[in-house]
Amino acid sequence: MYYLFIALIGAERLVELGFAQRNAAWSFANGGKEFGRGHYPVMVGMHVALLLSCVAEVAFLHRPFIPVLGWAMVAVVAASTAVRWWCVSVLGRHWNPRVIVVPGAPLVRSGPYRWAHHPNYTAVAAEVAALPLVHSAWVTAIVFSIANALVLRVRIRTENAALGYA
Repeated sequence: MYYLFIALIGAERLVELGFAQRNAAWSFANGGKEFGRGHYPVMVGMHVALLLSCVAEVAFLHRPFIPVLGWAMVAVVAASTAVRWWCVSVLGRHWNPRVIVVPGAPLVRSGPYRWAHHPNYTAVAAEVAALPLVHSAWVTAIVFSIANALVLRVRIRTENAALGYA
Protein backbone atom coordinates (compact mmCIF):
# COMPACT_ATOMS: atom_id res chain seq x y z
CA MET A 1 0.00 0.00 0.00
CA TYR A 2 2.89 2.39 0.78
CA TYR A 3 4.33 1.97 -2.69
CA LEU A 4 0.96 2.92 -4.18
CA PHE A 5 0.87 5.97 -1.88
CA ILE A 6 4.30 7.05 -3.14
CA ALA A 7 3.20 6.46 -6.74
CA LEU A 8 0.16 8.68 -6.15
CA ILE A 9 2.39 11.43 -4.77
CA GLY A 10 4.58 11.05 -7.87
CA ALA A 11 1.51 11.31 -10.12
CA GLU A 12 0.41 14.42 -8.24
CA ARG A 13 3.84 15.96 -8.93
CA LEU A 14 3.39 15.27 -12.65
CA VAL A 15 0.05 17.09 -12.54
CA GLU A 16 1.84 20.02 -10.89
CA LEU A 17 4.42 20.03 -13.69
CA GLY A 18 1.58 20.33 -16.19
CA PHE A 19 0.27 23.40 -14.37
CA ALA A 20 3.82 24.73 -14.15
CA GLN A 21 4.45 24.46 -17.90
CA ARG A 22 1.16 26.19 -18.71
CA ASN A 23 1.84 28.94 -16.17
CA ALA A 24 5.44 29.41 -17.35
CA ALA A 25 4.26 29.85 -20.94
CA TRP A 26 1.74 32.46 -19.78
CA SER A 27 4.34 34.25 -17.63
CA PHE A 28 6.92 34.43 -20.42
CA ALA A 29 4.24 35.62 -22.87
CA ASN A 30 3.52 38.43 -20.41
CA GLY A 31 7.13 39.56 -20.06
CA GLY A 32 8.13 37.23 -17.23
CA LYS A 33 11.79 36.96 -16.30
CA GLU A 34 13.25 33.79 -14.78
CA PHE A 35 15.64 33.86 -11.83
CA GLY A 36 17.74 31.12 -10.25
CA ARG A 37 17.59 28.72 -13.15
CA GLY A 38 20.58 26.77 -11.81
CA HIS A 39 18.96 25.51 -8.62
CA TYR A 40 15.73 24.31 -10.27
CA PRO A 41 17.16 21.01 -11.62
CA VAL A 42 18.70 20.33 -8.20
CA MET A 43 15.33 20.89 -6.56
CA VAL A 44 13.54 18.59 -9.05
CA GLY A 45 16.23 15.93 -8.67
CA MET A 46 15.96 16.07 -4.90
CA HIS A 47 12.20 15.52 -5.03
CA VAL A 48 12.54 12.59 -7.44
CA ALA A 49 15.29 11.10 -5.27
CA LEU A 50 13.07 11.53 -2.20
CA LEU A 51 10.32 9.39 -3.72
CA LEU A 52 12.82 6.75 -4.85
CA SER A 53 14.51 6.74 -1.46
CA CYS A 54 11.17 6.29 0.33
CA VAL A 55 10.59 3.12 -1.68
CA ALA A 56 14.18 1.88 -1.44
CA GLU A 57 14.55 2.30 2.32
CA VAL A 58 11.28 0.50 3.03
CA ALA A 59 12.04 -2.30 0.53
CA PHE A 60 15.70 -2.91 1.32
CA LEU A 61 15.82 -2.12 5.03
CA HIS A 62 12.43 -3.71 5.75
CA ARG A 63 11.04 -0.71 7.60
CA PRO A 64 7.78 -1.57 9.35
CA PHE A 65 4.51 0.30 9.19
CA ILE A 66 3.88 1.58 12.70
CA PRO A 67 0.18 2.52 12.76
CA VAL A 68 0.37 5.42 15.23
CA LEU A 69 3.30 7.02 13.40
CA GLY A 70 2.17 6.03 9.91
CA TRP A 71 -1.37 7.37 10.11
CA ALA A 72 -0.22 10.57 11.80
CA MET A 73 2.27 11.13 8.97
CA VAL A 74 -0.41 10.42 6.36
CA ALA A 75 -2.40 13.23 7.99
CA VAL A 76 0.64 15.55 7.79
CA VAL A 77 1.17 14.68 4.11
CA ALA A 78 -2.53 15.28 3.38
CA ALA A 79 -2.51 18.62 5.23
CA SER A 80 0.70 19.76 3.54
CA THR A 81 -0.69 18.79 0.13
CA ALA A 82 -3.84 20.79 0.86
CA VAL A 83 -1.77 23.84 1.84
CA ARG A 84 0.40 23.50 -1.27
CA TRP A 85 -2.66 23.35 -3.55
CA TRP A 86 -4.15 26.29 -1.67
CA CYS A 87 -0.98 28.22 -2.56
CA VAL A 88 -1.30 27.11 -6.19
CA SER A 89 -4.92 28.26 -6.33
CA VAL A 90 -4.21 31.62 -4.68
CA LEU A 91 -1.25 32.38 -6.96
CA GLY A 92 -3.17 31.21 -10.03
CA ARG A 93 -1.21 31.77 -13.24
CA HIS A 94 1.71 33.14 -11.24
CA TRP A 95 2.37 29.83 -9.44
CA ASN A 96 5.37 27.94 -10.70
CA PRO A 97 8.14 25.83 -9.15
CA ARG A 98 10.48 27.95 -11.25
CA VAL A 99 11.05 31.53 -10.14
CA ILE A 100 9.41 33.57 -12.90
CA VAL A 101 8.40 37.14 -12.16
CA VAL A 102 6.01 39.08 -14.37
CA PRO A 103 6.80 42.81 -14.18
CA GLY A 104 4.07 44.83 -12.54
CA ALA A 105 2.30 41.82 -11.06
CA PRO A 106 1.12 42.58 -7.54
CA LEU A 107 2.59 40.69 -4.61
CA VAL A 108 0.00 38.18 -3.36
CA ARG A 109 -1.02 38.78 0.24
CA SER A 110 -4.19 36.70 0.43
CA GLY A 111 -4.86 33.10 1.39
CA PRO A 112 -1.95 31.56 3.28
CA TYR A 113 0.29 34.44 2.15
CA ARG A 114 -1.39 36.80 4.62
CA TRP A 115 0.28 34.83 7.46
CA ALA A 116 3.60 33.75 5.91
CA HIS A 117 5.89 34.82 3.07
CA HIS A 118 6.55 31.27 1.89
CA PRO A 119 3.72 28.97 3.04
CA ASN A 120 4.33 26.58 0.18
CA TYR A 121 7.86 25.90 1.41
CA THR A 122 6.62 25.31 4.95
CA ALA A 123 4.20 22.72 3.56
CA VAL A 124 6.94 21.14 1.44
CA ALA A 125 9.25 20.89 4.47
CA ALA A 126 6.52 19.13 6.45
CA GLU A 127 5.82 16.78 3.56
CA VAL A 128 9.49 15.93 2.99
CA ALA A 129 9.81 14.92 6.63
CA ALA A 130 6.47 13.12 6.88
CA LEU A 131 6.31 11.17 3.62
CA PRO A 132 9.14 8.74 4.50
CA LEU A 133 7.90 8.41 8.07
CA VAL A 134 4.56 7.04 6.87
CA HIS A 135 6.45 3.75 6.69
CA SER A 136 9.16 4.61 9.26
CA ALA A 137 11.87 5.37 6.68
CA TRP A 138 13.67 7.58 9.18
CA VAL A 139 17.02 7.75 7.33
CA THR A 140 15.27 9.15 4.26
CA ALA A 141 13.33 11.60 6.43
CA ILE A 142 16.53 12.94 8.01
CA VAL A 143 18.68 13.04 4.87
CA PHE A 144 16.04 14.67 2.69
CA SER A 145 14.92 17.13 5.35
CA ILE A 146 18.51 18.38 5.49
CA ALA A 147 18.79 18.40 1.67
CA ASN A 148 15.49 20.25 1.41
CA ALA A 149 16.63 22.85 3.94
CA LEU A 150 19.76 23.47 1.87
CA VAL A 151 17.76 23.77 -1.35
CA LEU A 152 15.21 26.06 0.29
CA ARG A 153 17.96 28.27 1.64
CA VAL A 154 19.03 29.01 -1.94
CA ARG A 155 15.48 29.03 -3.26
CA ILE A 156 14.08 31.51 -0.74
CA ARG A 157 17.01 33.89 -1.22
CA THR A 158 16.54 33.69 -4.98
CA GLU A 159 12.80 34.25 -4.75
CA ASN A 160 13.12 37.15 -2.33
CA ALA A 161 15.69 38.82 -4.60
CA ALA A 162 13.46 38.23 -7.63
CA LEU A 163 10.41 39.68 -5.89
CA GLY A 164 12.51 42.70 -4.87
CA TYR A 165 13.40 43.11 -8.55
CA ALA A 166 9.72 43.18 -9.48
